[in-house]
Amino acid sequence: MIDSVWSMLQSLRIQDVLDIAIISIAISVLLIWIKDRASRFVFIGISLLGFIYVIAKFFQLYLTTVVLQGFFAILLFVLVVIFQEDLRRFFERLAILGIIRKKIQRTTSHGQTSEIIAQTVADLARKHIGALIVIQGNDPLDRHLSGGVELNGSLSEPLLESIFDPHSVGHDGAVVIDGNVVTRFGCHLPLSPNASRYKNLGLRHTAALGLSERSDAISIVVSEERGTICIAEGERIRDVNASALKGVLVTYYTSKAPVKKPGPIARWLKENTKEKVIAVILACTLWMIFGYQRESIQKDLTIPVEYLNIPPEWVIEEPKISEARVMLVGPPQAFQILNMDALKISLNLSQIQEGRQDIVLTKDMIDAPSNITIVGIKPSRITVTASRFVHVSVPVEVVTENAPPPGIAVQKITVTPPSIAVLVPGKLLHTKIRIRTAPIDLRPLTSTTTFTPRLIVPPEVQFEGRREPSVKVVIKTRS
Repeated sequence: MIDSVWSMLQSLRIQDVLDIAIISIAISVLLIWIKDRASRFVFIGISLLGFIYVIAKFFQLYLTTVVLQGFFAILLFVLVVIFQEDLRRFFERLAILGIIRKKIQRTTSHGQTSEIIAQTVADLARKHIGALIVIQGNDPLDRHLSGGVELNGSLSEPLLESIFDPHSVGHDGAVVIDGNVVTRFGCHLPLSPNASRYKNLGLRHTAALGLSERSDAISIVVSEERGTICIAEGERIRDVNASALKGVLVTYYTSKAPVKKPGPIARWLKENTKEKVIAVILACTLWMIFGYQRESIQKDLTIPVEYLNIPPEWVIEEPKISEARVMLVGPPQAFQILNMDALKISLNLSQIQEGRQDIVLTKDMIDAPSNITIVGIKPSRITVTASRFVHVSVPVEVVTENAPPPGIAVQKITVTPPSIAVLVPGKLLHTKIRIRTAPIDLRPLTSTTTFTPRLIVPPEVQFEGRREPSVKVVIKTRS
């Protein structure tokens, strides 16, 4: 056992440590995220099914394995439906991660802000005036709010009391407080689908609970019938007395914007320690099951050979090798994620010379992953023949087909320009090079006509600037 552990530690690479770290962070974020979610029991149920699937596969329970495989095939869609609101909230938080959200701040401290809210709520409760106050946390609330009026006014008791005055237009809606600023009033909140868990919840209470299920904001509700105070936070709603409300608010403000924050690493280590330890253990277990490279295998692959950086005045003559076999050695996991399309031998021909020459194929010509070793290349060298292009002028031959209509005769055919400049490999200088037009059909001719046919050239010949020139062919007829 000790020898096996020591062997694993010896084979541990920097890439493996990084692999475990990334998976640990991902698992810890997932565990922390679902810890306070109402749908965490669904996640636990899915995890239990996953455990049953592993056991069924180990004991070769065919029917159970097949049924669970079908379930996990549609699991992604099931998760999107079940965790729809939670996933949206998670990605919203991810989008604002590391960004300091700008807030309108005044000189009022958290204690003074909490005092103003608590005193106003106590007065409203004593007078049996209904109220719904939302205190924004770190999550954006815009998509959860509907209606309302923008205010952006400094928080004060007279302002809140005037808003919730029964004769005020927006007294039935909610007030949103961000820091020490009243940003909106008279807005409507989403209703909770889980209000049946509580008895005798009014509309304000249901709306407050609904917002707490969708964001980290807290909502304070004053019941106009009973004169009681409730707080909705973290998908729960509870009664609170006026004297304890200020303490609750101070604690909330401090948790969202602590006065003195420790260093980011120390703060990260202190928070949610249990979830992070579990995440590291799970990540190490997954690495030992799937990532530990116990053995190496060899594979022989045929990969393409590409010729790069050929100077424009040079040409590589045919035939040239287009494929080669390579022998690769590495762990099975490395071959599973290997991108075969990206595997190729790249020859840099920027320093090519004229004539026949041998190029040795080396390992650095292949961009292979670090955990895969190249043990051989066949052939070990290839021979290429390079020629420099020469500028020559070649006459253009006009090609025609079929005969003109009865009574029409071709009197003269002229081509402009009569010859064109092309680039020809040196080996072709002593051979006849023909540049012809595409066949011109004479059957439709009724009078003198001008054509602009495309040119047909040998594959070794190139046009200057690699752009095909335009030629005009005039066919003069007589009746």
